[in-house]
Amino acid sequence: MFAAAGLLLSACGSSGDDGSGQTGATSFEGRGPITFVAGKDTTGTLQPLLDRWNKLHPKEKVTFIQLPTDADAQRQQMIQNAETKSDAYTVLYLDVVWTSEFAAHRWIDQLPEKQFPLDKMLKPVVETAKYRDGLYAAPSTSDGGMLYYRTDLLKKAGITQPPATWAEMKSACAKVKKLPEAKGMSCYAGQFQKYEGLTVNFSEAVNSAGGTVTDANGKPDVDTAEAKKGLDFLVDSVKDGTIPKEGITYQEEDSRQAFQSGKLVFLRNWPYVYSLAGKSEIAGKYAVAPLPGLNGPGSSSLGGHNLALSSFAKNKATAVDFMKFYTSEESANYFLKEAALAPPYAALYDDQALVKRYPYLPVLKESILRAVPRPRVVQYGDVTAAIQQEAYAALNGSKSSAQALKDLQKDLLQKSAAQ
Repeated sequence: MFAAAGLLLSACGSSGDDGSGQTGATSFEGRGPITFVAGKDTTGTLQPLLDRWNKLHPKEKVTFIQLPTDADAQRQQMIQNAETKSDAYTVLYLDVVWTSEFAAHRWIDQLPEKQFPLDKMLKPVVETAKYRDGLYAAPSTSDGGMLYYRTDLLKKAGITQPPATWAEMKSACAKVKKLPEAKGMSCYAGQFQKYEGLTVNFSEAVNSAGGTVTDANGKPDVDTAEAKKGLDFLVDSVKDGTIPKEGITYQEEDSRQAFQSGKLVFLRNWPYVYSLAGKSEIAGKYAVAPLPGLNGPGSSSLGGHNLALSSFAKNKATAVDFMKFYTSEESANYFLKEAALAPPYAALYDDQALVKRYPYLPVLKESILRAVPRPRVVQYGDVTAAIQQEAYAALNGSKSSAQALKDLQKDLLQKSAAQ
């Protein structure tokens, strides 16, 4: 699975030159045991990789510290560890949107950029690992949202192409629901519970309608006609039944199970669903397409995870070597094959043997290249909480779209001023 030569990594220098040509950067010294901190491994693929490292490095073993599955809880525990300056956590598995926050607070170290093969990775993925032009994380996995759809039902309804716009999706759904096989089915779902997934789905709707949540400098810009069109799509879809009532309680797994059990014609979700759906009752009856938008294909929020090095850790030379091992192309290939995790490496999306095995790869590559990052702000936790609060108020009908966006703009401006 892995070439041994690719796993025997050289030691990082401990001089003032960090390998990137920059002087005065972090000195990566110390060898010995380290920890790897991430959410619960629901795929069962992580420990075998760590075991391989440990077998090759018996004096520099890595121990997996498993955090909750909820992303917000993971972030909070990592922050608590950093605020106490504890050395218990070494390598952190960060959601891509946390990089700026952790770097700005100096909870993670700037990395030796030249020691990572960034030139072989997709550019949007690399950008998620940077803060103020410095590399503060190593890209591990990427992610892009895709539209899952029932090929069998669309074909029977006479629909030859997946929808490219929201209007086309609603029209296709109306035709499908006239079929006897579609009795009781709902049209569409994403992740609309009040959690990080709602920030993702809200941002995608806004971006796919030509709006923006924050600009490149983190300045909010949601009180606009374009943003309203995006939020209106979600709100109106709940009102008219396109999104089922229970859809506003869905997280990733809830929506996946609804699609797999035949309750949905269309689903917005991540690539991990592809292989799991293939083991369900709809095996062979679904495919993926780019997310639809207002006037054409939409924009996914950019997902994925990066590896970062805690500023308070010991044995940093070992840690950097482990990060290079974990984020290598060989490891990315392993995680793609065993857990359907989107790789950061461009070449893997064009490997015909892989495309034959994973037909969604071309769509996923397009999704990532068209993706828009969630707000890259220092106080990300406060920003995503505000987005969730207002978007959910609009979805459950306690506020109009216009009022929710007006209140969100005001809240985000206050948070921006406070930074």
